[in-house]
Amino acid sequence: MSAHAKLLQELQELARIAPNAEKLMQRISDRLHAEFTRYNWVGFYLVDKAKPRLLVLGPHTGSFTPHELVPFEQGLCGAAATSGKTVIVHNVTEDQRYLSGSGIVKSEIVVPIFASGKLVGDLNVESYFADTFRAEEDSRFVEACAQIVADYLHRMPLALENREQQGKRPGY
Repeated sequence: MSAHAKLLQELQELARIAPNAEKLMQRISDRLHAEFTRYNWVGFYLVDKAKPRLLVLGPHTGSFTPHELVPFEQGLCGAAATSGKTVIVHNVTEDQRYLSGSGIVKSEIVVPIFASGKLVGDLNVESYFADTFRAEEDSRFVEACAQIVADYLHRMPLALENREQQGKRPGY
């Protein structure tokens, strides 16, 4: 069994017992970052309920300070949110949409997350190495991780809303 398949099994089990969406997303970020040396920053951006065309930084792990807010009109996260499709960039210096969080990032994958047919956020993985996400196995794996969160939120539709009602932004 590949490292991707093993970790995916672990994350699926975690989703069955996770107490809330925030802890699930943090654990996914932590495990991807720890398990794959080329996944240098892993995190979630969540749709802001008050401003639905704005992504708010959620749980994340990595070696640089990310953008806290990303409008749908900016960056690769905004592009994935707007298109509803996975965005893979093998060399970010060649893509004008890239919104730099760190000058050493070379490649990125962003997967939109839909729960109950509605966009709720993105899973974003950045690498300090070009072509990190060229292998189909990598893109399928990151998409499967995003799907774990989508399935959790589908089963627990108030998982993010309850957090907001407590006066906290999603992911904080």
